[in-house]
Amino acid sequence: MLDLRPNCECCDKDLPNGAPDALICTFECTFCADCANGRLGGACPNCGGDLVKRPTRPERMLAKYPASTKRVNKDHAACKQVA
Repeated sequence: MLDLRPNCECCDKDLPNGAPDALICTFECTFCADCANGRLGGACPNCGGDLVKRPTRPERMLAKYPASTKRVNKDHAACKQVA
């Protein structure tokens, strides 16, 4: 099941379930569209994979597989750049 992370790993922006600008890579790293398309150039800094729109989890599935509450932030050189 997809690890539904609650924030952008780059700028720490809130990205709740259904956020229209939430993007993920193959390894479920999560970024906002601003960081993904700006600072990160459309590629994940962890694996180099393409970033795609994160699926929205239906409410009935949230009950069974809740979103993560642990915020994820990584130390990427691209994230430190001023956009």
